[in-house]
Amino acid sequence: MSLRSPLGHARGLGSAKDGTHHFWVQRVSAVALVPLSLWFVFSLARLGGAGYEQVLWWVSYPAVAVTLVLFIGAALYHSMLGVQVVIEDYVGNEAAKITALLLSKFFHLVVAVASIFAVLKIALA
Repeated sequence: MSLRSPLGHARGLGSAKDGTHHFWVQRVSAVALVPLSLWFVFSLARLGGAGYEQVLWWVSYPAVAVTLVLFIGAALYHSMLGVQVVIEDYVGNEAAKITALLLSKFFHLVVAVASIFAVLKIALA
């Protein structure tokens, strides 16, 4: 007995076998973001009245720079996965869907590279 629908069986179409991987990667990135987000929020709260020079000194500390890079990478990757799901679910036109997915991936990549570059430039200066 097959679990495939008669129409799917007749067409020979089935699962793309990509949904489970996407599901787990999104959940793992969400779990990674929990401690990173807590660290980021509490760190910013401690820097509440800090001036420009103090924030630069804080970012230049190696442990902070590495953690910021991890936070930026995880947040943007998680965001990219979430936006991908929304586009795949709600954009009906195939050409518009592919264009939106490519633009989303490009946007997230540019923001990630620029953000990580900024942190590294401060940390290594």
